[in-house]
Amino acid sequence: MIPDRERPGPPGKFDDEHYPGYTMGRAADMLGTTQGFLRSLDEAGLITPQRSAGGHRRYSRHQLRLAARVRELVDQGTAVDAACRIVTLEDQLHEARLLNRALQGEPDG
Repeated sequence: MIPDRERPGPPGKFDDEHYPGYTMGRAADMLGTTQGFLRSLDEAGLITPQRSAGGHRRYSRHQLRLAARVRELVDQGTAVDAACRIVTLEDQLHEARLLNRALQGEPDG
């Protein structure tokens, strides 16, 4: 279970959605996929996991959300490369909308 963000105290590294807190095995289990699928996302350039001191891939919650979206598209019959491109564009659009709202002084939503 992922800890609740509403806990008291200062934010920690696990509150950061970009903190690489998940091993490849754990990430694959959480997504219900194979480690090879995650490697293919790395090869396609969608996700570049950080590496531990021992060279093992480590994934963030943000990367797992992207991988989950790719898996949805692949399960619907989209090729992995095309699914990665779609997810990249969706993510860029989301970030652009957030930036646009911030520049206009609107609250996130």
